[in-house]
Amino acid sequence: MLSGAGLALLLLWATITIPSLGQACLCTSLPPTGLRVNCTSRDLAALPPLPSDTTELLMQDNGLTTVPSGLFDGLAGLQRVSLSGNLFHCDCGIEYLRNWLLRNKAVVSQEPTCSSPTSVAQKAISELTDDYFTQCALRGCYSSTYVIVMGLLLCCLVVLLVWSLRLAKNCTFTLHIEQNHPVLHADSFSPLRGRHARMLSVSADRHLCTEDLERSPVNMELLPQVLDVLHKKHNIKIKVI
Repeated sequence: MLSGAGLALLLLWATITIPSLGQACLCTSLPPTGLRVNCTSRDLAALPPLPSDTTELLMQDNGLTTVPSGLFDGLAGLQRVSLSGNLFHCDCGIEYLRNWLLRNKAVVSQEPTCSSPTSVAQKAISELTDDYFTQCALRGCYSSTYVIVMGLLLCCLVVLLVWSLRLAKNCTFTLHIEQNHPVLHADSFSPLRGRHARMLSVSADRHLCTEDLERSPVNMELLPQVLDVLHKKHNIKIKVI
């Protein structure tokens, strides 16, 4: 049996306040090696540093909006956690708490719920599906450096495209149609075959290409109109020799 003085000392030791937690939370020793951290209704906006031997954490009715990733990972002895009555904002930052709650359902005395955004308000955090956090995974793939580099590459691509369009618009193509067959009349083009095929000489800037083409008869009355359209709209000049 403990004397009155011994019992008083034991009670005093069992209800000390740990300086690292400040004056907001009350820490009570739980035999044989446990520790209860009671921060109930302290108007806290964030969780304080927790001792590694914490077995009970009472954080209900505060102003918590999230739980930092990895906060509970070092507390292997947790047997009871109460986080209800807080103002949890269920965005990408709440995914860690959701996953922890799913793995430790037996430890949680009362399920914490989302306070915002309105689409999931009053919904239990552990009930948020994997699809709800899909956008978070996509967002994590694109770091700020990646976005900057891709933006610069896109700008360079646009500049090259504009430059190519302007260059193509300012280019002049001249087609020289040379007539070598002695029987061929100037008023029509007849099909040519073999050695007598019409020669088409295409020069673009300083490049010259020559190839044999087989052509169907062309109505010479329409040829001037065709040449005019090619010249005005496509900047292509055709010269018949």
